[in-house]
Amino acid sequence: MDFPWEAGTATGVGSYPGTDSAEALRVVLGELPGLPHLPELPERGPGADMIGRTAGLLVDLAVHVEPSGWRFSDRPGLDTRRSHDHLVRDLDVVEELAGGHDGPFKIQVCGPWTLAAGIELRSGDRALKDPGAVRDLTESLAEGVAGHVADVRRRLPHAEILLQIDEPGLPAALAGTVPSASGFSRLRAIEVPIAEVGLRQVIEASGAFPIVHCCAPNVPYGLLRGAGAKAISTDLVLIPKRDDDAVGETIDAGVGLLLGVLPGTDVALPRLQATATPVRELWRRFGFPIAQLGEQVVITPSCGLAGASPSYVRAALKRCQETARTLHEAPDA
Repeated sequence: MDFPWEAGTATGVGSYPGTDSAEALRVVLGELPGLPHLPELPERGPGADMIGRTAGLLVDLAVHVEPSGWRFSDRPGLDTRRSHDHLVRDLDVVEELAGGHDGPFKIQVCGPWTLAAGIELRSGDRALKDPGAVRDLTESLAEGVAGHVADVRRRLPHAEILLQIDEPGLPAALAGTVPSASGFSRLRAIEVPIAEVGLRQVIEASGAFPIVHCCAPNVPYGLLRGAGAKAISTDLVLIPKRDDDAVGETIDAGVGLLLGVLPGTDVALPRLQATATPVRELWRRFGFPIAQLGEQVVITPSCGLAGASPSYVRAALKRCQETARTLHEAPDA
């Protein structure tokens, strides 16, 4: 198997506490040297959140903030500029602190289905309700993500760029449980082939190694593989035994797994072996060679760390790296 990361690697999911992008990146580079990533700091406000940050990448589509959330605009305004400014400052910091990085480096964007559920049309309805609006949004996102990847490559000329597409809202879109604007009804379910095509469009346009992150129950493993995901990121506790066939097929297909093993908010960290054991047990459930575990699995927190304290962030990332190394060096322990 050919993965862009070394065996025994850990990484973060995306978000961190605070507003200092340089400090957050220093923590990432220090604790996650094998697979650092671009930190996201939603505490900075609108435009730094998951939806607004990615909406700022859209080509020929503008957004602004309403009391109900993000909404399409006729032309770019303050909120769109704020999204651009946050990202440019973050990338300037990456170029300054990690410009010489010569290994894998991960960036994150919101996926088309979560974005469509999180942005309103001018009428106030969610974009997800309108197939035409979703098509326009997906095309715009694909073009914007391609440009974003190219910009990061220019700033990190020696790195291999990994693109994580965040789709926490995809299971709800497939199940037809996304609420309407009024909240009194649910939007019609998105058909699997349509969802797969939209996600594939963004993946193929990016030209980067694609990871899809979904920290919600009922991860659609088959759909994500069909769309072209080469790795899937999820919370370990959200892998029930009923998903064994789907997860086993994913592993057998050579798709990487980024497994969240620690909560995203402050808790007393368990012992190292208590963190590693559930990962080993999951792997043994499928009967794959145990030596393969450290190569195919990357260890992460369960989701973003924006709600954690800085001290917990450092401790959790360090524990993730220790867990990954243990699973590689002593997989049978």
